[in-house]
Amino acid sequence: MNLSRIKFATFFIAITAISTGASAHTGAESHIHNSFLSGFAHPLFGLDHLAAMVAVGLWSALAARSAGRELLWGPVGFAAMLLAGAVLGLQGVALPAVEPMIAASLLVTGLLVVSRLRVPGLLAALGVGVFAVFHGVAHGVELAGSGSAWQTLAGMLAATVLLHGAGLAAGWALRHRQVWLARVAGAAVAAFGGALLLQVA
Repeated sequence: MNLSRIKFATFFIAITAISTGASAHTGAESHIHNSFLSGFAHPLFGLDHLAAMVAVGLWSALAARSAGRELLWGPVGFAAMLLAGAVLGLQGVALPAVEPMIAASLLVTGLLVVSRLRVPGLLAALGVGVFAVFHGVAHGVELAGSGSAWQTLAGMLAATVLLHGAGLAAGWALRHRQVWLARVAGAAVAAFGGALLLQVA
């Protein structure tokens, strides 16, 4: 395997794991976005979202039997249901337990990375998609009434796809060598989610 790819993946995993030690917001009380760029930046600096999205990519790469469509079920399911949840939030739909579900998404996706659990593609998409709805609703609610809501959501969705792709690339680079690094990152994400869950439960 290309050594430069392993080095990149190792660096990326280390940054992700370290970032989970910092505080992160959850829920609709977070800062308001009002442009494509601010929407794009939010998943990169909102550590709960960054950790969840990268973890989905990592898990998809680590659990896949081979390259191909199987890699994309989780990321596509998350991105699609994130958008669906945001649309619900924009329409004023409020779901219960948004903050606990966002925290739980970190716990579950982190554990999926650690376990490398293989599940059928559609089930993988639905599983992470359920959590993505809550991520989306949180932002849809805070953007309701904004004239630039769709631009902001477009930026957020673009960053989501980018983070999924980064997680996929890192996971694929480490799936045969130094896979323990990905599992350490998964454990850090799970611990982060567990700590958040204790705070918001």
